Amino acid sequence: MSENKDKAVIVTGGAKGIGRAICLAFAQEGAHVACADIDDAAGSEMDGLVAGLPGTVRYFHRDVAKAAQCAQLVQDTIDRWGKIDILCNNVGIQPINSYMRLHEMPEETWDRILDVNLKSAFLMSKYTIPHMQKAGGGVIINTASVQGLMSANLVPAYAASKGGILSLTQNLCLDYAEDNIRVMAVNPGTVDTPLVAEAAAASVKEEATTLEELQKAWAEDHPIGRIAQPAEIANVVTFLATSRASFMTGSWVNVDGGMMAKGAWA
Repeated sequence: MSENKDKAVIVTGGAKGIGRAICLAFAQEGAHVACADIDDAAGSEMDGLVAGLPGTVRYFHRDVAKAAQCAQLVQDTIDRWGKIDILCNNVGIQPINSYMRLHEMPEETWDRILDVNLKSAFLMSKYTIPHMQKAGGGVIINTASVQGLMSANLVPAYAASKGGILSLTQNLCLDYAEDNIRVMAVNPGTVDTPLVAEAAAASVKEEATTLEELQKAWAEDHPIGRIAQPAEIANVVTFLATSRASFMTGSWVNVDGGMMAKGAWA
């Protein structure tokens, strides 16, 4: 029986991609998951996906870049399950129209990426931590990126947000270790998600290449020779939430097919 059985979990950006896989992985282990997203069409699919699993997933339409909606999500979770054992600050955006050098980037584009990717982690942690303190502990797992460690071209806001998540992970570890709250991050490489599919389509159009050629090149960026499936990231997240990772806090796990071991993108 999994230690995550009957745990109460919040997953931001949970309706698609890595977030969806995290929700389903926890539900497979018997946890109860609050899935927060703004994509109602994707969120509406969750009931069918979770049918027959030992745990449950409840979809909440919440924009976690906004303080009031973060506070409401936390309260929704407490009202429904009476506790929050695990917080997964997973939500992240990298809009197609945001690929540009910093001096070309509109302020509102910078603000939206930082608000969704980084400020949401601050807000969700801010409202969740008091409940974890009262309960005697908890786990916070942040989805960062290899781009928080080594940037690619034309992603100044995204890179800054992911680097900020890694730094925040370390700070929260130091400030809340005394409350028995562990804080970890995962750094995915390229993952087969809708966000990556959108980026691929845009790159094909921009670079006048084929999708097959681009997918092959992205796969070859990883020493393992392929990109990841979302479930492979989720498997690490569910492990980090258990006592098997009890001496891990304030650091991160690269789930990147060996990409960071190369020391460069190329």
